[in-house]
Amino acid sequence: MKRKFTPRGAAFALFLLPFCSAAIAQDNLTYQAPPESIRALVDAPTTPSVLFTKSRDKMLLLERPDFPTIADIAQPVLGLAGIRLNPANNAAGGTGFTAIMVKDVKSGQESTVTGLPAEARIGNVAISPDEKWVAFSNSTKTGVELWIADMQQLTAKKLTDVALNDAFGATLVWTPSGTHILAKFIPEGRGAAPKASDVPTGPVVQESLGKTAPSRTYQNLLENPHDEALFDYYMTAQLGLVDLQGNITKLGTPGIYRSLNYSPDGNYLLVQQVKRPYSYLVPVFSFPYHVLVWDSKGNEIKKLHEAPLADNVPIGFDNVTPGPRAYSWRPDKAATLYWVEALDGGLARKKADKRDAVYQLEAPFAGQPTTLITTSLRFGGITWADNGYAVLSERWRQSRSEKMTLFDSNSGDTIKTIADRSSEDTYTDPGRFVYTPNAYDRSVLLLDKGKQPTVFTISEGASPEGDRPFLMRWNLISGKTDTLFRSQAPYYESPLYFDNTGTLIVSRESVEEPPNYYTVNLKNRSMTPLTAFPHPYPSLKGVQKQQLSYPRNDGLTLTGTLYLPKDYKKEDGPLPMLMWAYPREFKTAAAASQVKGSPYRFTRIAWGSPIYWVTRGYAVLDNADMPIVGEGDEEPNDTFVPQVQANAKAAIDYVTSLGVADPKRIGVGGHSYGAFMTANLLAHTDLFAAGIARSGAYNRTLTPFGFQAEPRTYWEAPEVYYQMSPFSFADKIKTPILLIHGMDDDNSGTFPINSERLYAAIKGHGGTVRLVFLPKELHGYRAKESVFHTLWEMDQWLEKYVKNKAD
Repeated sequence: MKRKFTPRGAAFALFLLPFCSAAIAQDNLTYQAPPESIRALVDAPTTPSVLFTKSRDKMLLLERPDFPTIADIAQPVLGLAGIRLNPANNAAGGTGFTAIMVKDVKSGQESTVTGLPAEARIGNVAISPDEKWVAFSNSTKTGVELWIADMQQLTAKKLTDVALNDAFGATLVWTPSGTHILAKFIPEGRGAAPKASDVPTGPVVQESLGKTAPSRTYQNLLENPHDEALFDYYMTAQLGLVDLQGNITKLGTPGIYRSLNYSPDGNYLLVQQVKRPYSYLVPVFSFPYHVLVWDSKGNEIKKLHEAPLADNVPIGFDNVTPGPRAYSWRPDKAATLYWVEALDGGLARKKADKRDAVYQLEAPFAGQPTTLITTSLRFGGITWADNGYAVLSERWRQSRSEKMTLFDSNSGDTIKTIADRSSEDTYTDPGRFVYTPNAYDRSVLLLDKGKQPTVFTISEGASPEGDRPFLMRWNLISGKTDTLFRSQAPYYESPLYFDNTGTLIVSRESVEEPPNYYTVNLKNRSMTPLTAFPHPYPSLKGVQKQQLSYPRNDGLTLTGTLYLPKDYKKEDGPLPMLMWAYPREFKTAAAASQVKGSPYRFTRIAWGSPIYWVTRGYAVLDNADMPIVGEGDEEPNDTFVPQVQANAKAAIDYVTSLGVADPKRIGVGGHSYGAFMTANLLAHTDLFAAGIARSGAYNRTLTPFGFQAEPRTYWEAPEVYYQMSPFSFADKIKTPILLIHGMDDDNSGTFPINSERLYAAIKGHGGTVRLVFLPKELHGYRAKESVFHTLWEMDQWLEKYVKNKAD
């Protein structure tokens, strides 16, 4: 493993302290398994992922594998320019799917695709434009293969023996004609990977010549010339057009391809190629790149732009790179490009009436680009229709402003502002637009009949009663809206696909019923089931679930989901409780107080869920609201610590007032920023019996150019960084805390050294702390052995310090 993090002295499977008081490492601890009630939930069968065809007449059911083993994830891994890949098969993908089934929506007939490879690991699934074929990749230990499946015959075959390059960017895409697949292959005759010399040729030098170049913390960056050589070796790909018989026609020359997009008419290809010089400060998406237009045979027609290295963009969510960005094809035209350029130099602090401009250029790309429309906020995207209308989205992160404008896509004339709202205000969110394929098989706005543009949207339907997803018809001129469908209790019904023919496809679930797919007749609301996925957690049937709403001391309304063991009654007395949370930042108290979630959702248990402990006799308060509010000129983090304290106290006060939780036996935990929260709560309160912090960052000086939603640097707000760091107050952490971290954590900012240093600081001041490093694990844990062991550690900790807490 390149640049593998290894704690000092770690020559063992797991690095930790024993539960006894001896301050020595526990040697040779093997992976442990949690109690049976927890193991049964981890081992529950997975539900297939679902992919509908555009015509909605078929659905693909993609079977997901069980957790990989530690042997699976222990394969060699390289970290290069922010990308992690397996050098043995030149792939950066995950575990993939294991099988493909095709279900006919009308008849309900379900068939398994045959001919798939043994031990299939399927990825990059793409349905052909005519919906007759499915292209996909299959990862083996030594390479990635290109396969196709016949949607009529339901048979699969390997298309070519040449290995794909699955390391970076889109690996394969159908041509608009559907007769070929454009894929990235390992170049012929590539040879062996570069080997590092044992003898240095000189120092590694970085230099800054007075230009401001702040950068957030990233993992797996390039570090030296040998890394650069490895990056070139593994990322370079040869493009090839593959017909349905497996014949390959090379396209262009080998290069590092950032993106590949066909024009709607299929005559041109928009290509972005990564170029040197590389950087040791930022990942690949900030490297220089060229934007090119090729013809369909791979000949360069025009070089549109040479983007420089973007390692000096000022910190701030509303800052962007100067020059052209976000190139794309208009879906309503045969071959017209559009892109965006900042009018303010990309600098949010610069006062400007107009922030961005959208330009367009038609084939054959010989003329000058024309300005289509300008924005007053930062460009957020364009949604196109086929009838000369389009919707421009703008946003400004600092003020949480969001705006949508209807405009004439031919002239660029503004017609009407159709939305001007706070992005935090979930109650007024109109949702996402509903699309339909046009004559070019590109997604454009689905329009209702009539002279005025009337569209459809699907929203999560946040409301004071909780989330109630809906399908809405919206006249963009008059502003009139009609709700065509809305989820009704006791179900959570989420609209998925609608084509304005009177039927709707939804996902439907309840507290006791797992999500399944249904067609809905909108005239009489009758439902026809499409799937019948079984309940994956029989042991959870009967578990009591309640959506809570309770006040903070300043009047803010907080929410959370409470789980109680089945057959539990208040007369049985208060229970030990595990509270699990993740802080969120808001700019208004009103937005922070909005009700979140739904009481009617089926309980899904991920590997890191706290809900396992309801089977162990605990009350569990999941997703306990932890809003951090900073209104006006105040930033949320200015008062992070007192607000997180107030949130925790409000939750504890409420659950104890219900009589279901013992205030002396409450544990708190979280993952990532939730772990950061946990350490802060233990440093500044005595509310909890114990804490569990997984994969957190505890010293904010290690992320000096910002973190989460914090826009300021350490040097602009040193007191905020100090006060927010639980490491600063490690001498105050006397409540038992369990620290768990993946040794190869790939997340920006959560370096494993955070846990190592916090452990040492707490230990040095006589606190009770246990540190567990999981070999080969990332920010999220993947191997079953790691997941089992994590749950075992958590269970042991909770049993000793929460449920059976000594008086």
